[in-house]
Amino acid sequence: MAAAPWYCTRETVKAALESASTARSNGQVDRAISAACRSVDEQMRRVFYPTVDTRRFTWPADNTVTGNRLWLEDSEVISVTSVSIDDVAVSTDDYTLEPVNEGPPYSRIELDLTGTTTSWSEGDIAVVGLFGFRDDEDDDSVTITGDITASARTVALSAAPDVGVGSLLRVGSERMIVRRRSMASTGQTLQTALTATSSERTVAVVDGGEFVEGDVLLVDAERMLVTDIAGNNLVVRRSWDGSALAAHTLGATVWALRSCTVDRGVLGTTAAAHTSGDTVYRARFPGLIEQLAVAEAMVLLLQEQSGYGRVVGQGETQREQAGDGLADLRNRAYAAYARKVV
Repeated sequence: MAAAPWYCTRETVKAALESASTARSNGQVDRAISAACRSVDEQMRRVFYPTVDTRRFTWPADNTVTGNRLWLEDSEVISVTSVSIDDVAVSTDDYTLEPVNEGPPYSRIELDLTGTTTSWSEGDIAVVGLFGFRDDEDDDSVTITGDITASARTVALSAAPDVGVGSLLRVGSERMIVRRRSMASTGQTLQTALTATSSERTVAVVDGGEFVEGDVLLVDAERMLVTDIAGNNLVVRRSWDGSALAAHTLGATVWALRSCTVDRGVLGTTAAAHTSGDTVYRARFPGLIEQLAVAEAMVLLLQEQSGYGRVVGQGETQREQAGDGLADLRNRAYAAYARKVV
């Protein structure tokens, strides 16, 4: 996976395909999602994830500077920590982020004509801040379930069904990208045996409060998806994700997807030690952008599986078949979220 996060997860795309054949094709799915998300960036002419960075502009050589306005163009900003000209700080009272009533993101920085610094003087302009579209997050009441050091690559989480491969997480000031998920023991066991029957969907556990809808469980070699919870009984879909339906004995260990291998300190942040119980925040991207990423990834996967034989038309009019729905989704996402470049 590249350093940039994804706008959808591996799990979301596989669920959308509803195909057991994807269970053993994670690498193929991941490549399609990565390509799809970067395609979305190109279509929208912006990125939707936040990055802590220092961006530099040179006046008068840089045509983004006009009078008291500094146009940020593709360096649109969510928040600004500092602005300086040739390492001399510009007072926060001397500039505003615009459009003030619409951002973030902010597309320009304007100097107050009545302030101390009233125009961008010749030199190196440095803007330190959080760049990107927005910094929206979901607090799903997910926490770290064990202390981790700054160098650790594995993070154990509480029940977190919405966290998937490609998710952008934040703990404290550090951001992480999930690269892989694996099973971890829940410390619980089956309280009744299960037969190899798909209609037998109730899994009795010690404490149902330790699970949430959307949890993926592993009992022996069979995966199950939790669809509902009634007390200490989990209602599941059997043989999930291409696993084989099987019988399970009383006392079998119940595992769940709770362990994440992550890239630490990404997007301009620094890896740090964290304590068990620290809250984990998951980045939330606009719904249309997530949908478009899923759709683009699905098209890539289906084209690859067909040997790129999904075409319509003949001769010079021949083109890959993606469907009118994808074109409509692209247009709606562009109208709502694209950075319009004049």
